[in-house]
Amino acid sequence: AGAVPVAVTLDQSGNGWSCDVGKIEAAITPRTKALFVNTPSNPTGWTADRETLQAILDLAREKGLWIIADEIYSLFHYGDSRAPSFIDIMADEDRILFVNSFSKNWAMTGWRVGWIKTHPSLQQVFENLVQYSTSGVAQFMQRGAVVALDEGDAFIAEQVERARAARDLVCGILAATGRARFTVPQGAFYLFFAVDGIIDSRAAAFDIVDRANVGLAPGTAFGPGGEAFLRLCFHRRLDQLEEAAHRLAKWMTSM
Repeated sequence: AGAVPVAVTLDQSGNGWSCDVGKIEAAITPRTKALFVNTPSNPTGWTADRETLQAILDLAREKGLWIIADEIYSLFHYGDSRAPSFIDIMADEDRILFVNSFSKNWAMTGWRVGWIKTHPSLQQVFENLVQYSTSGVAQFMQRGAVVALDEGDAFIAEQVERARAARDLVCGILAATGRARFTVPQGAFYLFFAVDGIIDSRAAAFDIVDRANVGLAPGTAFGPGGEAFLRLCFHRRLDQLEEAAHRLAKWMTSM
């Protein structure tokens, strides 16, 4: 449709990642149609607090913009039972599209099942899009998704606690090197970290594969601002993560 995405990077300081709503406002032009907000965030783990969400919502109202709220990691939140959401503060007339999936929270990645909660004015539009693009989701997948919603709370709670333990393990090992810089993620299951002296994350990722046999994603894969960062997924078995983290630590200290 000719849309051009404009990235607004998060800020990082000693207090962690933060979203400067003023930077979002400065990026808005007469051609802007919507604000896309991913929280909890892949790759940083940043999770918007209620005040930040309110500021973004106020801005969208003022400018007459839609909000596309990507909440795919909403239940992987290491605070309350779920991450703060626009749904907590919105009014019925607010123009917000909530995008979600069973892939992350319910570990149903291969099922390719998700949903959109939308403003009533777009319901027919999305019905038409589904009808003429995918013709809907297979019935057995839909039934599996219903079971996940009805009976999946205990599974999700277990997954989140496993991820929390994995996060703490990896952060502890990498922090002990004195060379890794990161903010402990409050949501999702990724650690986005920098290594002192490393600028080219793509080259570093290849070197880590070759020398440590550990696969990481370079920060450049996630757009502007990620050049010096690497992303580690810690939603794995603890024994695998411990081995991987020690290999990474050895690589860091040998640089």
